[in-house]
Amino acid sequence: MISSAIVFSALELGFIYALVALALFLSYRTLNIADMTTDGAFTLGCAVSATFAVAGHPLLGIPAAMLAGACAGGVTAFLQTKLNIPSILAGIITNTGLYTVNLAVMGFSSNVNMMRADTLFSLLQPVLGKTFGKIIPVALIALLTAVSLVKASGLTDLLTSLCAPLLSAVGFPAECIPLALIRPISGSGSLAVYESLLDSYGPDSTVGTIASVLQGSSETTFYTIALYYGTCGIRNGRHTLLCALCGDCTAFLCSCLCIRVFG
Repeated sequence: MISSAIVFSALELGFIYALVALALFLSYRTLNIADMTTDGAFTLGCAVSATFAVAGHPLLGIPAAMLAGACAGGVTAFLQTKLNIPSILAGIITNTGLYTVNLAVMGFSSNVNMMRADTLFSLLQPVLGKTFGKIIPVALIALLTAVSLVKASGLTDLLTSLCAPLLSAVGFPAECIPLALIRPISGSGSLAVYESLLDSYGPDSTVGTIASVLQGSSETTFYTIALYYGTCGIRNGRHTLLCALCGDCTAFLCSCLCIRVFG
């Protein structure tokens, strides 16, 4: 029988490994380099961070893991640029070597027992509450990963093209659709979209004024529900989510209506 614990564990692991998919996407799509170093460097960073945490230095484990991953990428770059090895083959060579390096970092053991080790989340629990360590990995990191994947994959452009005919019929500008899509998910992501709209169209334009009212009258619904309901231990929030999203949609349409009528 599938329990809630199994579902949450699967979601947690899925969002964690989504970072690997995002790194590979950036290498292949943005940098246009067939680099697979991320597969091994991700595990290397986990091994380094876990080893530091077991040794009693969980905070130092984070920059150490980043440095270890950078060194792995440096090896791949050296093989590609100095030895003229094709990028995909250079990444495979680095990953192959990291199998042994990862085991060496963990003392040639297949795993590291962290049951009694302090981590970044356990250190923050006395200050921010016991549920903080559960909220951050599952909810907040998941939201940041989802926003990054949506923006990098071009899904926002696809949704904008699909929603534009319907929203244009009620006078909602197509330029503000990405802001409306990201606003309920991420405050920082929507702020970046909002600033780009002001830079492109100006704060006094119709698009700029509608975006300003939209940004100020709506809420980061998913983030807020995940944070406060997680803190209070509320599990059933489907009615709250539906009502909050209806409120966001009302804010989107009313922001356009107010500017069209009173602007």
